[in-house]
Amino acid sequence: MSDSDVALLDRPIWSALTTSQKHLAEGGPRALRYPVDMTPFADMVDMSDASFAALGDLMSGSQVAALFTPEPVDVPAGFKIVLAESGEQMIGSPADSPLRDAEIVTLGPADVPAMMALTELTKPGPFALRTHELGTFFGIRAGSELIAMAGERMKPGKFVEMTAVCVHPEYRGRGYAQALLAAVARQIEARGEFPFLHVFSKNTSAIALYERQGMRIRRRLHVTAFMKEG
Repeated sequence: MSDSDVALLDRPIWSALTTSQKHLAEGGPRALRYPVDMTPFADMVDMSDASFAALGDLMSGSQVAALFTPEPVDVPAGFKIVLAESGEQMIGSPADSPLRDAEIVTLGPADVPAMMALTELTKPGPFALRTHELGTFFGIRAGSELIAMAGERMKPGKFVEMTAVCVHPEYRGRGYAQALLAAVARQIEARGEFPFLHVFSKNTSAIALYERQGMRIRRRLHVTAFMKEG
């Protein structure tokens, strides 16, 4: 893997929307975003007022744009920040973690209501009605209830982001997150691609979990979400 390949991860949203997921990109040369019913992620070619204006033209009503950038973002007049956090970008191959008491299944369109309910309960990050279309999602059920899941989201170049790693509070501590993360990673690697993920810097327990599975922090990114004022 070349340095230029890895450098795509410095601006993962822009890189994804100009490489492997360019068929999903909305916008033009200055600003791009995913369809809002997939994810609020967007990015710009630079942080100029002209680029912010181009992104603003893609936003309507109370829509939020969320950026992952190497440096903090200062929004110009006409925009209001609703979230400004740092996150750790982690890469590596999570170790396998077999399950004895549960089965991992592939989730599909019929599972979207259950996926929405689980992410609303556990808050792993933005998850919308069409997020599942960004990649394959795996889950674990207890009876008919979806109690854990993980899947794929951004795809910059040959990298694939693992996302929505979440477990129902009543079923934590059973190794479900580790097993799902490993299953998603094996799927990515089977295609000749490379797994990575993002986690808020303050989520030290998740970072420790991922490190125990063999992942490492590559760099810190800034997560900034904003909307138009008025």
